[in-house]
Amino acid sequence: MNPFELLKNSHAIKEQSEKLQAELAELTAEGSSGGRMVNIKINGKFELQEITLDPICVDNRDVKMLEDLIIAAHNNAMQNIQEKIKEKSASLLGGLNLGNFGL
Repeated sequence: MNPFELLKNSHAIKEQSEKLQAELAELTAEGSSGGRMVNIKINGKFELQEITLDPICVDNRDVKMLEDLIIAAHNNAMQNIQEKIKEKSASLLGGLNLGNFGL
């Protein structure tokens, strides 16, 4: 893409960016681990929204396992939201590769 074209269209790019940020804030993704014993929901700002635990995994004798399951579910949710962000970004930015910007 020609950098001078980007400068000419900077206002439109700013509007697209603001629209993208608003839409990304509305996205949610879920992640799970342990055969869905631990479920986590995050939003497009990577904020944790909800944790749901199957009562079977709440065993005070094995807190370490539960901690590991929560971390694994969170990592799964992060992967899922990043995929949704890539899809949404590609459709709104007309194929502009955000990977060049670290996104």
